[in-house]
Amino acid sequence: MKTSPVLHPTVLLVDDNRDGLLVRSSLLEELGYRVQIAKNGEEALKLFESSGFDVVVTDYRMPRMNGVELIEQIRKVNPNARIILLSGFVEPLGLTEENTGADAVIAKSSNEPAHLVRWIKRLVNRATARKPVGTQKNSAARVRTVTR
Repeated sequence: MKTSPVLHPTVLLVDDNRDGLLVRSSLLEELGYRVQIAKNGEEALKLFESSGFDVVVTDYRMPRMNGVELIEQIRKVNPNARIILLSGFVEPLGLTEENTGADAVIAKSSNEPAHLVRWIKRLVNRATARKPVGTQKNSAARVRTVTR
């Protein structure tokens, strides 16, 4: 059984690249998402702790706290958080859902915006589906890495 869909899902975008933040933020806002941005992992963690987000989208390479470190901290606050990791170095660094803790890992490429929107929709839908008590842990199956 599903609950009503989230009307205006909230997305936290995290990236130290201002241009990347603005492009992704504009795209998601045009599609009806409420977007907050953070320029680094520390700022993102504070926002996450003070506000609820349907999905967190974080870059991998950032100063002081990289995306994987941010994911670890977010999972301590909410183990069921829906998180997407973006990186221009997915293949060279061998980034996967299993070794990053993300629900999806997406390579930055010309196809990234389409993949990002598709995964945000999937994760929002997954978050709004009601699950019987005791199935939460098993429902957190990881998805495959998107590199194209």
